[in-house]
Amino acid sequence: MPDLTMLLIDLAAITILTIAVYFHRHRRRDLVVAFFGVNIGVFAVAYVLGASDVAVGLGLGLFGVLSIIRLRSSEISQREVAYYFAALAIGLIAGLTPAFDVASTALIALLVAALAIVDHPALFAATRHRTMQLDEAIVDEDELRSTIGDRVGGEVRSLQVQHIDFVNDTTLVDVRYRVLRGRAVRTTAPREEVAA
Repeated sequence: MPDLTMLLIDLAAITILTIAVYFHRHRRRDLVVAFFGVNIGVFAVAYVLGASDVAVGLGLGLFGVLSIIRLRSSEISQREVAYYFAALAIGLIAGLTPAFDVASTALIALLVAALAIVDHPALFAATRHRTMQLDEAIVDEDELRSTIGDRVGGEVRSLQVQHIDFVNDTTLVDVRYRVLRGRAVRTTAPREEVAA
């Protein structure tokens, strides 16, 4: 009878990663299905490759091919790419390990723990990234930085102007900023303020 310990470890790890970590924080059900599908599919293929006399290079080639797949039906963020990669790596590590192995189990646990920690909402909670369209065309970078800082109630760390439209008097900007405690955020109405 085959040793199913690594399969159970794989299922436990992908369940914790997708349900307890990802879904609990981001609430995208479609990606939970995708992460499970990728993980179990890679586990199955890796298990079959590991049980046969196929060269290790073929397994690594499969890992490379799977890692560049992009689903074009919906846009995914870099965070979700990291979860895809982790789901793929967990399936590959568990599938290529024929019986229980402490090192493989530790690597799987490390992947789950690393994503649980670095994707925690409290980590870099004050740092934000937004694409904003302002209702005025601003060419001067210092003025633009000050205007955005006032509107978001934070300190602008970096900005990149995407488009300035002098006809419609708008500026499209990609902004990374840090929210300051106790600052008010200016809304579209110039005299109204909402607490940050």
